[in-house]
Amino acid sequence: MRQRALRLPVLLGLIFGLAGADCGTEMKVAGYEGDDRESWQQIDRVIETLGLSAGQQVADIGSGSGYFTRHLAPAVAPGGRVFAVDVDPEMNAYLEARLAEEGIENVTVVLAEPGDPGLVEGSIDLVFTSNTYHHLPNQRAYFAGLRPYLAPGARLAVVEYEPSKAGWFARTFGHATPKAQIVAAIVAAGYRLEADHDFLERQSFLIFEPSTP
Repeated sequence: MRQRALRLPVLLGLIFGLAGADCGTEMKVAGYEGDDRESWQQIDRVIETLGLSAGQQVADIGSGSGYFTRHLAPAVAPGGRVFAVDVDPEMNAYLEARLAEEGIENVTVVLAEPGDPGLVEGSIDLVFTSNTYHHLPNQRAYFAGLRPYLAPGARLAVVEYEPSKAGWFARTFGHATPKAQIVAAIVAAGYRLEADHDFLERQSFLIFEPSTP
């Protein structure tokens, strides 16, 4: 989502792909990845900041086209696995094909229900979600419901468009959430804020850990 005018294919992809409308896979992928995301996402720095290690289990909630999934996978290899969790069968099929084409073998694509990520309890070292927070109808309940799936010492990382930094589309169509609002909901869901990283051009980047019961 550019600060300047979006190209038409990307804008249509965002409108139809993120809204979940029945449209072509290519348009949805354009919505998730855009034509300039590499220039501002700083994906390598995000992955480095997460501090992942070999053997860990990561759940990428709202994995979409696999933009982050495909970078998380090598960060936990060998022995680790990424669970690409999404409710969109079309995007899951696209991601499975893309993973096979790129030879990435340590990813399991999970078709989730809106309130059930389809994971194994006590198994996840990191829950990661990018630009998905605003799609959840009840964020506090959703993140509270994730706690049983977390392994000891697990963390939760949330990357979300910040209204003060995001472009026109994100602000206008509800694809941005104030950082304070995210923190309030997730703390109420039983977590505490561990880190607040401010290096992303358009997004907030927050890391939480479960509160002590």
